[in-house]
Amino acid sequence: MKLVRFGPEGQEKPGYVDAAGRIRDLSALSADFAGDSVSCAALEALRRAELEAAPVVSGRPRLGAPLAFVPNFYCIGLNYALHAAETGAPAPTEPLLFSKASSSLSGPQDPILLPRGAQTTDWEVELGVVIGRRARTVSEAEALDHVAGYCAVNDLSERDFQFNHGGQWIKGKSCRGFGKIGPMLVTKDEIPDPQALGLRLWVNDVLRQNSTTSDMIFPVAKIISYMSRYMDLLPGDIIATGTPSGVGIGLSPPQYLRAGDRVRLEIDGLGQQDCPVIAEI
Repeated sequence: MKLVRFGPEGQEKPGYVDAAGRIRDLSALSADFAGDSVSCAALEALRRAELEAAPVVSGRPRLGAPLAFVPNFYCIGLNYALHAAETGAPAPTEPLLFSKASSSLSGPQDPILLPRGAQTTDWEVELGVVIGRRARTVSEAEALDHVAGYCAVNDLSERDFQFNHGGQWIKGKSCRGFGKIGPMLVTKDEIPDPQALGLRLWVNDVLRQNSTTSDMIFPVAKIISYMSRYMDLLPGDIIATGTPSGVGIGLSPPQYLRAGDRVRLEIDGLGQQDCPVIAEI
C-alpha cells in the first residue's frame, strides 16, 4: 500500500494511492497514520479492508507528512563510505546514532525554512524506515519483520548549529521543518529489498546526490538489530538511515541553501519531494 496524508496543514486526512495514482480518502477506516495505527497489525487490517471502495479525492490536494507524529525520530550518521570520506571523517565501525526532534516533522511539498541567522543549511536525501512492531534485542534475520514500511527523508542540517555550538548534533538537525518525510509511506511488501533503491537529490536542477542503498555501510537489518540492543523501537518510530555523498558541506568550496533555491529528491518506489527554500520570518 501507498499511504498519504492530504489536506491543509493541521487538517490532514489519511489516504491511499490506488493503482491509477488517485488518492482515496480513508477517513472512515483510519483516524490517522501514527504510532499504533501504523503497526504491522493495523496495516494488515487496513490491507484487508475494501480500499478501492473509499471515495476518490478530487483535485490535487496538498500532501502532508505521511505520519501525523513520530514517537522517536532517529538518524544514522556517516552510513555511506563516500559521504564519510567527503566530510573527512573515518568510516564508523558501529552505527552512529543521533536524533532529530519529532517537532521537525514536515511535508514533502512544504517550503524549506532557513532558520534565523542560518548560513550553512544543507541537504541530505535518505531512506526512512518506519517501525511497525516493538523491537527489543532482535536478530538481523528477524529485523525486517519489525518494519511497517519506508519513506523518503530529507535530513536537513544547519551545519553551524550542528558543529559549532557544543553538545550533540540534534541542535543542527531539529529546526522547524527539518524532518521532511514522504510523500508516501510505502508498506514493506512493496519494497522487497531496501538495499536495492536508488536515491537522487537536485538543487536548482543540478544533480547533487546520486547513489543506491546498496552502498550503505550498515544495511537496514543491521541498523534495526543494533539499535534494538540499546532501546526498544516502537511502532511509528522512524529511522533515517544515512545519506550518500554529494551534500553541500562536502563540495569544494562548500555550498549551502539560500532563499529562492529549490530542492527536489526521489527514491525508487517512494516518490518525490519538491520544495522551495525560503527564509524563516
